[in-house]
Amino acid sequence: MGMALEKIKEFHQKYTGGIAWRVKKHAEVIDDYLNPGETVLYGFCAQKNDNFTEIFNTFAVVLTNKRILLGHKRILWGNFLYSITPDLYNDMEIYHGLIWGKITIDTVKEKIVLTNISKNALDEIETNISEFMMEAKKSYKDEER
Repeated sequence: MGMALEKIKEFHQKYTGGIAWRVKKHAEVIDDYLNPGETVLYGFCAQKNDNFTEIFNTFAVVLTNKRILLGHKRILWGNFLYSITPDLYNDMEIYHGLIWGKITIDTVKEKIVLTNISKNALDEIETNISEFMMEAKKSYKDEER
C-alpha cells in the first residue's frame, strides 16, 4: 500500500460521512508524483468542484513535507495532478454546512474548492494545512534574507 492511500485510509476510519470513489486509483497518482525525500504527512478525499450535488469528481488530497498534492485518475486513461507549494498558497476558507463541509484553498493562480467532506473533519484538515503552511512560509522568509 502506498503512502498516500495509507494516510487517506487512516482519515476515513476516523471520519466517515464524506463521499469518495476510486480512492486507491487516485492515491496511486499521488504516489507516482512524489519527489525523492518527500513523505506524506496527512491525507483525505474530497470532490473537487463547487457544487455539493456533483459527486463524481473525487480527488485524493495529501499534505507532504513539501507541498499539497491533489490527484485524480480518469476512468479510461490519463490523470490530473495539482501541486500547491507554500510560496503559492494565500489562504483557506472553511464552510461548515448541514451535512458536509467545503474547503476553498486560495492560491496565487486559482481557487481550489473541495466539497463533500465530513463536517466533523473540517477542524482537523484546517489545522494540518494551516500549521504546515505557516511553518513552511517562515522558511521561505528566512531564505529571502
